Amino acid sequence: MIGPRTFTFLGTGTSVGVPMLGCECPVCNSTHPRNQRYRSSVLIGTPTGNILIDTGPEMRLQLLREKVKAVHAVLYTHYHVDHLYGLDDLRMMSRHLNGPVPIFCSDEVEVVIRQVFSYAFNSEREIPIGFVPKIEFKRIDTAPFKVLEQTIVPIPLKHAWFNVFGFRIGDVAYCTDVSQIPETSWPLLEGVRILIIDALRYKPHPAHLSLEQALEIIERLGPEKAYLTHMSHEFDYEQLNHRLPAGVEMAHDGLSFVF
Repeated sequence: MIGPRTFTFLGTGTSVGVPMLGCECPVCNSTHPRNQRYRSSVLIGTPTGNILIDTGPEMRLQLLREKVKAVHAVLYTHYHVDHLYGLDDLRMMSRHLNGPVPIFCSDEVEVVIRQVFSYAFNSEREIPIGFVPKIEFKRIDTAPFKVLEQTIVPIPLKHAWFNVFGFRIGDVAYCTDVSQIPETSWPLLEGVRILIIDALRYKPHPAHLSLEQALEIIERLGPEKAYLTHMSHEFDYEQLNHRLPAGVEMAHDGLSFVF
Protein backbone atom coordinates (compact mmCIF):
# COMPACT_ATOMS: atom_id res chain seq x y z
CA MET A 1 0.00 0.00 0.00
CA ILE A 2 1.41 3.41 -0.95
CA GLY A 3 -1.37 5.58 0.54
CA PRO A 4 -0.84 8.81 2.47
CA ARG A 5 2.09 8.49 4.85
CA THR A 6 3.52 10.90 7.39
CA PHE A 7 7.10 11.24 8.55
CA THR A 8 7.58 12.81 12.00
CA PHE A 9 10.86 13.69 13.70
CA LEU A 10 10.45 12.56 17.31
CA GLY A 11 14.00 13.63 18.13
CA THR A 12 16.86 15.25 16.22
CA GLY A 13 19.62 15.41 18.81
CA THR A 14 22.86 13.61 19.43
CA SER A 15 23.52 10.94 22.06
CA VAL A 16 23.62 13.42 24.97
CA GLY A 17 20.65 15.47 23.74
CA VAL A 18 20.35 19.24 23.60
CA PRO A 19 20.58 20.99 26.02
CA MET A 20 23.51 18.95 27.29
CA LEU A 21 23.89 18.32 30.99
CA GLY A 22 26.28 20.77 32.63
CA CYS A 23 26.75 22.94 29.54
CA GLU A 24 26.30 26.72 29.64
CA CYS A 25 26.76 27.43 25.93
CA PRO A 26 24.29 29.73 24.14
CA VAL A 27 22.47 26.83 22.45
CA CYS A 28 22.08 24.84 25.67
CA ASN A 29 20.79 27.98 27.40
CA SER A 30 18.54 28.90 24.46
CA THR A 31 14.80 29.15 24.97
CA HIS A 32 14.18 28.59 21.26
CA PRO A 33 12.20 25.33 21.01
CA ARG A 34 14.11 24.25 17.90
CA ASN A 35 17.34 24.24 19.90
CA GLN A 36 15.87 21.61 22.22
CA ARG A 37 16.55 18.17 20.80
CA TYR A 38 15.61 14.77 22.15
CA ARG A 39 17.66 11.76 21.05
CA SER A 40 17.12 10.91 17.38
CA SER A 41 14.08 8.88 16.38
CA VAL A 42 11.30 9.11 13.81
CA LEU A 43 7.77 7.84 13.32
CA ILE A 44 6.28 6.73 10.01
CA GLY A 45 2.50 6.93 9.97
CA THR A 46 0.87 4.62 7.41
CA PRO A 47 -2.75 3.78 6.55
CA THR A 48 -2.43 0.55 8.56
CA GLY A 49 -0.44 1.74 11.58
CA ASN A 50 2.65 3.43 12.97
CA ILE A 51 6.24 2.38 12.37
CA LEU A 52 8.77 3.63 14.92
CA ILE A 53 12.45 3.85 14.02
CA ASP A 54 14.52 3.39 17.22
CA THR A 55 13.42 3.59 20.85
CA GLY A 56 15.53 6.32 22.45
CA PRO A 57 15.54 7.23 26.15
CA GLU A 58 12.82 9.86 25.63
CA MET A 59 10.52 7.60 23.61
CA ARG A 60 7.65 7.93 26.09
CA LEU A 61 7.90 11.72 26.13
CA GLN A 62 8.20 11.87 22.34
CA LEU A 63 5.10 9.76 21.73
CA LEU A 64 3.09 11.67 24.32
CA ARG A 65 4.08 14.97 22.72
CA GLU A 66 2.92 13.78 19.30
CA LYS A 67 -0.24 12.17 20.77
CA VAL A 68 0.71 8.75 19.41
CA LYS A 69 -1.47 6.11 21.03
CA ALA A 70 -0.02 3.00 19.42
CA VAL A 71 3.14 1.76 17.76
CA HIS A 72 2.56 -1.24 15.52
CA ALA A 73 6.17 -2.08 14.57
CA VAL A 74 9.71 -0.94 15.40
CA LEU A 75 12.77 -0.79 13.16
CA TYR A 76 16.24 -0.48 14.68
CA THR A 77 19.15 1.27 13.03
CA HIS A 78 21.61 -0.09 15.63
CA TYR A 79 21.95 -0.93 19.31
CA HIS A 80 23.54 2.15 20.89
CA VAL A 81 21.98 3.48 24.09
CA ASP A 82 20.51 6.63 22.54
CA HIS A 83 18.62 4.51 20.00
CA LEU A 84 17.59 1.57 22.18
CA TYR A 85 17.08 2.28 25.88
CA GLY A 86 13.46 3.39 25.71
CA LEU A 87 12.44 -0.12 24.70
CA ASP A 88 10.88 -0.90 28.09
CA ASP A 89 8.04 1.53 27.35
CA LEU A 90 6.94 -0.71 24.50
CA ARG A 91 5.17 -2.80 27.16
CA MET A 92 2.32 -0.31 26.97
CA MET A 93 2.07 -0.91 23.23
CA SER A 94 1.55 -4.62 23.76
CA ARG A 95 -1.69 -3.73 25.53
CA HIS A 96 -2.89 -1.83 22.47
CA LEU A 97 -1.91 -4.66 20.15
CA ASN A 98 -3.02 -7.37 22.56
CA GLY A 99 0.17 -9.18 21.72
CA PRO A 100 3.86 -8.71 21.05
CA VAL A 101 5.27 -5.71 19.19
CA PRO A 102 7.14 -6.77 16.01
CA ILE A 103 10.80 -5.72 16.20
CA PHE A 104 12.72 -5.58 12.91
CA CYS A 105 16.47 -5.65 13.56
CA SER A 106 19.79 -7.24 12.72
CA ASP A 107 21.19 -10.22 14.60
CA GLU A 108 23.62 -7.85 16.39
CA VAL A 109 20.77 -5.74 17.72
CA GLU A 110 18.79 -8.78 18.85
CA VAL A 111 21.74 -10.08 20.86
CA VAL A 112 22.09 -6.76 22.70
CA ILE A 113 18.35 -6.46 23.37
CA ARG A 114 18.27 -9.96 24.87
CA GLN A 115 21.22 -9.06 27.12
CA VAL A 116 20.14 -5.59 28.23
CA PHE A 117 16.45 -6.45 28.66
CA SER A 118 16.97 -10.02 29.85
CA TYR A 119 14.09 -9.71 32.34
CA ALA A 120 11.70 -9.68 29.38
CA PHE A 121 12.86 -13.12 28.20
CA ASN A 122 14.13 -15.15 31.15
CA SER A 123 11.00 -15.72 33.18
CA GLU A 124 9.53 -19.23 33.19
CA ARG A 125 6.17 -17.83 34.27
CA GLU A 126 3.52 -16.37 32.04
CA ILE A 127 3.78 -12.63 32.69
CA PRO A 128 0.67 -10.47 32.10
CA ILE A 129 0.76 -8.01 29.21
CA GLY A 130 2.10 -4.66 30.36
CA PHE A 131 4.48 -6.01 33.02
CA VAL A 132 7.49 -6.43 30.72
CA PRO A 133 8.03 -5.68 27.04
CA LYS A 134 6.37 -8.28 24.85
CA ILE A 135 8.22 -8.28 21.55
CA GLU A 136 8.61 -10.54 18.55
CA PHE A 137 11.91 -10.43 16.72
CA LYS A 138 11.90 -10.16 12.93
CA ARG A 139 15.41 -10.66 11.63
CA ILE A 140 16.48 -8.36 8.80
CA ASP A 141 19.58 -8.20 6.65
CA THR A 142 20.23 -6.34 3.42
CA ALA A 143 17.13 -7.61 1.61
CA PRO A 144 14.02 -5.41 1.31
CA PHE A 145 11.20 -6.43 3.65
CA LYS A 146 7.57 -5.57 4.32
CA VAL A 147 6.17 -3.79 7.37
CA LEU A 148 2.50 -2.78 7.55
CA GLU A 149 2.24 -3.20 3.78
CA GLN A 150 5.21 -0.85 3.26
CA THR A 151 8.36 -1.99 1.44
CA ILE A 152 11.44 -1.08 3.50
CA VAL A 153 14.89 -1.06 1.91
CA PRO A 154 17.75 -1.42 4.42
CA ILE A 155 20.79 0.73 3.64
CA PRO A 156 24.03 -0.61 5.18
CA LEU A 157 26.05 2.27 6.64
CA LYS A 158 29.21 2.69 8.71
CA HIS A 159 29.15 4.40 12.12
CA ALA A 160 32.86 4.36 12.96
CA TRP A 161 33.49 0.58 13.26
CA PHE A 162 29.83 -0.20 13.94
CA ASN A 163 27.33 -1.51 11.42
CA VAL A 164 24.20 0.61 11.08
CA PHE A 165 21.13 0.46 8.90
CA GLY A 166 19.55 3.42 7.21
CA PHE A 167 16.06 2.81 5.84
CA ARG A 168 14.40 3.83 2.60
CA ILE A 169 10.61 3.90 2.24
CA GLY A 170 9.57 4.88 -1.27
CA ASP A 171 11.54 7.98 -2.18
CA VAL A 172 12.40 8.94 1.41
CA ALA A 173 15.65 7.78 3.04
CA TYR A 174 16.56 8.06 6.72
CA CYS A 175 20.31 7.81 7.42
CA THR A 176 21.27 8.64 10.97
CA ASP A 177 24.48 7.78 12.85
CA VAL A 178 26.67 7.49 9.79
CA SER A 179 30.31 8.35 9.19
CA GLN A 180 30.61 6.69 5.80
CA ILE A 181 28.36 5.38 3.06
CA PRO A 182 29.86 2.19 1.61
CA GLU A 183 30.21 2.14 -2.16
CA THR A 184 27.72 -0.70 -2.43
CA SER A 185 25.07 1.40 -0.63
CA TRP A 186 25.15 4.44 -2.91
CA PRO A 187 22.90 2.78 -5.54
CA LEU A 188 20.26 2.22 -2.82
CA LEU A 189 20.02 5.99 -2.42
CA GLU A 190 19.73 6.86 -6.11
CA GLY A 191 16.61 8.81 -6.99
CA VAL A 192 15.77 9.62 -3.39
CA ARG A 193 13.48 12.64 -3.22
CA ILE A 194 13.78 13.41 0.49
CA LEU A 195 16.97 12.59 2.36
CA ILE A 196 17.41 12.72 6.12
CA ILE A 197 21.11 12.65 6.98
CA ASP A 198 23.32 12.74 10.06
CA ALA A 199 25.22 16.02 10.64
CA LEU A 200 26.73 16.12 14.12
CA ARG A 201 28.92 19.22 14.24
CA TYR A 202 31.19 21.51 12.23
CA LYS A 203 34.45 19.58 12.67
CA PRO A 204 34.96 16.00 11.48
CA HIS A 205 34.05 13.24 13.94
CA PRO A 206 35.15 9.58 13.84
CA ALA A 207 31.58 8.23 14.06
CA HIS A 208 29.40 10.91 12.47
CA LEU A 209 29.27 13.14 9.43
CA SER A 210 30.26 16.75 9.88
CA LEU A 211 28.10 19.47 8.38
CA GLU A 212 30.43 19.78 5.39
CA GLN A 213 30.46 16.02 4.78
CA ALA A 214 26.67 15.84 5.00
CA LEU A 215 26.31 18.67 2.49
CA GLU A 216 28.69 16.89 0.11
CA ILE A 217 26.51 13.76 0.23
CA ILE A 218 23.39 15.84 -0.34
CA GLU A 219 24.99 17.51 -3.35
CA ARG A 220 26.02 14.16 -4.81
CA LEU A 221 22.55 12.59 -4.42
CA GLY A 222 20.64 15.72 -5.43
CA PRO A 223 17.37 15.17 -3.51
CA GLU A 224 14.56 17.70 -3.78
CA LYS A 225 14.71 18.15 -0.01
CA ALA A 226 17.23 17.25 2.67
CA TYR A 227 16.98 17.44 6.44
CA LEU A 228 19.88 17.34 8.88
CA THR A 229 19.46 15.30 12.07
CA HIS A 230 21.44 13.88 15.03
CA MET A 231 22.74 17.40 15.67
CA SER A 232 24.81 18.55 18.62
CA HIS A 233 24.66 21.77 20.61
CA GLU A 234 27.10 23.36 18.15
CA PHE A 235 24.22 24.12 15.79
CA ASP A 236 22.04 27.10 16.65
CA TYR A 237 18.81 26.89 14.66
CA GLU A 238 18.42 30.62 14.02
CA GLN A 239 22.07 31.10 13.10
CA LEU A 240 22.63 28.06 10.89
CA ASN A 241 19.35 27.16 9.23
CA HIS A 242 19.09 30.23 7.00
CA ARG A 243 22.70 29.75 5.82
CA LEU A 244 22.15 26.25 4.47
CA PRO A 245 21.91 25.64 0.70
CA ALA A 246 18.51 25.80 -0.96
CA GLY A 247 16.47 22.71 -0.24
CA VAL A 248 18.44 21.84 2.91
CA GLU A 249 17.05 22.42 6.41
CA MET A 250 17.87 21.56 9.98
CA ALA A 251 15.19 19.17 11.16
CA HIS A 252 13.62 19.87 14.54
CA ASP A 253 11.68 17.83 17.05
CA GLY A 254 8.05 17.62 15.99
CA LEU A 255 8.67 18.48 12.33
CA SER A 256 6.39 16.42 10.10
CA PHE A 257 5.79 16.01 6.37
CA VAL A 258 3.58 13.90 4.13
CA PHE A 259 5.08 11.65 1.46
